[in-house]
Amino acid sequence: MTFRRFTRLRWTLPSTQALLTSAALLCAGTADAQMTLQGSGDSSLTLGLWLRASYVNAEEARPAGGSAHDSGFTPDSVRLLSSAKFTRSFGATLTFERPPAKDMQLLDAILQFELAEGLNLWAGRLVPPTDRSNMAGNQFANVWGYPFVSLYPNAFTGRDDGVLLWGNLYADRLLYSVGVFEGKNRGGGLSNASNEPLFAARFAWSFLDPEPGYYGTSTYYGDKEVFTLGAALMSQKDGVGVAGARGDYRAWNLDALYETRLRSGGVLTVEAAWYDYDTDGVADVAPADPLCSRVSNCGGALQADAALLTVGYLIPHAVGPGRFQPYVRFQRLDPDAGARAEQWDVGTNYVISGHKARLTAAYSSAKTQGATSLDRFVLGLQLLY
Repeated sequence: MTFRRFTRLRWTLPSTQALLTSAALLCAGTADAQMTLQGSGDSSLTLGLWLRASYVNAEEARPAGGSAHDSGFTPDSVRLLSSAKFTRSFGATLTFERPPAKDMQLLDAILQFELAEGLNLWAGRLVPPTDRSNMAGNQFANVWGYPFVSLYPNAFTGRDDGVLLWGNLYADRLLYSVGVFEGKNRGGGLSNASNEPLFAARFAWSFLDPEPGYYGTSTYYGDKEVFTLGAALMSQKDGVGVAGARGDYRAWNLDALYETRLRSGGVLTVEAAWYDYDTDGVADVAPADPLCSRVSNCGGALQADAALLTVGYLIPHAVGPGRFQPYVRFQRLDPDAGARAEQWDVGTNYVISGHKARLTAAYSSAKTQGATSLDRFVLGLQLLY
């Protein structure tokens, strides 16, 4: 059974001093502090804490003129993690998250069984098999913000309740994952009052170094030579609309990750993805509709095409305790009905200890045709314990 990566939780930063104190701890090299308690036999318990916080300066321009400006510290993510192994082939993961200005919420609750080599059964609340961006999450991405073009439906932070079969085969070059989940719009007056399930699957093949495990990452910071192609498919009957106007939901994507160490010692990373979302020609219910008030995975599906491209370069020479990784990302969402949306992100990570300790400075510009535009400058801190 693979417990290579766990999942995440949110908390509120008390002040600027807290951010600076965390940065000092980061530079002291204390990010690798995840604790594992060994029990009898093969049993163990691993505990962790993941922190992401940022200062954001944003300005929104309106088509009719004028603008709105906002700035301040944001508690992006603090997650409490626990992963237990009861026997060599049976374990569990439990994760909680407190989003900003909300109460503590359950993020992951997974029973994990290793049925045979290359065959794992997971059940509970978990990340369904989708694109690399969702499998990696914010913490294992190159870019600070989650891509808005990744629009797969979910109950909470990319999760849904269901059952999953997955494994790594052919010397870990092939990742397969197939699952059945509760899905969208389950409730009275909505399209899925009959509780039709959602089916999801992902397959990925590594042509160079393998990427074992279920979850993903967008960079290995040069520890691997990577060229991996992935494909995901999601489908649900009656997954879109309301009782009187319903449609089937289908979505698929192709994604690729290429990373190589150059002769200079630097690391080039290129990530790309293409998405196709289909709502059967039916307009989905809005998430703010009263019909969605008691449903956790409700509304918001679009019929659209989308694309993503990210290029990063990890500079070979260290500056202080870390190295700089400048990057640029472009996203485009082209709905069948509605205005095209695009966003550019340009920034640099200061990588001290891989994903476990890094700082980010980034500028993003998002524009929707005929609507508002949003410019944001972000200073971010990430610590994974």
